[in-house]
Amino acid sequence: MPDDDLHPLDVRIIELLSTDARMTNAALADALGVAASTAHARVRALLDRGLITGFHAAVDQARLGRGLQAIVGVTLRPGQRHESIRAFAQEIRRHPDVIQLFFLGGADDFLVHIAVDDSSAVRRFVVDQLSARQSVASTRTSIIFEYHRNALAADFA
Repeated sequence: MPDDDLHPLDVRIIELLSTDARMTNAALADALGVAASTAHARVRALLDRGLITGFHAAVDQARLGRGLQAIVGVTLRPGQRHESIRAFAQEIRRHPDVIQLFFLGGADDFLVHIAVDDSSAVRRFVVDQLSARQSVASTRTSIIFEYHRNALAADFA
């Protein structure tokens, strides 16, 4: 449900910070045409209201030696689904190869976005971390060739 009390200035703040979360408060105020204190107060209010939930760095995984990314669809076995879903999500999202975890409605229960060094590491992750779990019925792996997030794009080597 959208926040009906969202002022047009707040909408613009969210747009600007979504594009560049490192924007200084002075630059934000200048782009908005308001005083720096007003920009700061509005950002603080958006954080307090939970509309802005955090600021994140976009990382070049390839430069960290993790140049192969994949999305793995995971279907859990029927029976005790609530417990299986919670346990799976809590354990898998902590794995160092996992970039994102999506809980879904549809054919797959989860999509697991991973970044690893090579295809052998994808195989190890799928076999050792996913298929070896009693709760996992099946997996389906797709290799990512390019990844685009909002207006940002990162090409893979």
